[in-house]
Amino acid sequence: MIGKTISHFRILQRLGGGGMGMVYKAEDTRLKRTVALKFLPPGLTSDPEAKARFVHEAQAASALQHANICAVHDIDETEDGNLFICMDYYEGQTLDEVIKRGPMEPGEAICIAIQIAEGLARAHEAGIIHRDIKPGNIILTTRGDVKILDFGLAKLAGQTRVTREGTMLGTVAYMSLEQLRGDNVDRRTDIWSFGVLLFEMLTGHIPYRGEYDAEIVYSIVSEELDPIEKYLADVPADLKSIL
Repeated sequence: MIGKTISHFRILQRLGGGGMGMVYKAEDTRLKRTVALKFLPPGLTSDPEAKARFVHEAQAASALQHANICAVHDIDETEDGNLFICMDYYEGQTLDEVIKRGPMEPGEAICIAIQIAEGLARAHEAGIIHRDIKPGNIILTTRGDVKILDFGLAKLAGQTRVTREGTMLGTVAYMSLEQLRGDNVDRRTDIWSFGVLLFEMLTGHIPYRGEYDAEIVYSIVSEELDPIEKYLADVPADLKSIL
């Protein structure tokens, strides 16, 4: 893929990806700018459900204009029928990479959290639920800005569900109870995931843990949340209340 030209984009570097898409750094040869391209995995190209979800990602994200949400510019298809979206490319690192170095200072965590919350609030105003808020979907740019990535699991308000019954989308450790049950979700499910994320930024630990997904699910459903004081002394009362 590296060095290949697709439409008017020249692929420069693989950036990473997951179950719903592979992301590459590319040059827009028309506008002479660097962008990111996200491709539907080849194995899912013939899956109408996966294609529908991918198109919904582009539609949902492109409708959002906010400083803390990754800008989506276009959706296109390769000659062999592989869908991809073109979005802004950001120099920086994921929040996951930052957290792996250890807990953040409360002031730094709050600054990042405010920007995530503002981006989510804008999405929720538009009736869009992210449903996969986690450190790997947050970019901290070299300019100090916070960007929410990957609305691949987004649910447009009133839209027909494109997820198979019984299929669980998302990352278990950050999932709300209603997601785990397969219920319909609203903005509160993002708020739950945001709370897990804030807890992790402050402590370096996720509040619900287990070696396997089933253990994590049991922890979320059945166990009391660890008090943040277990990991962090002198927590401001307002911050503790928010958590």
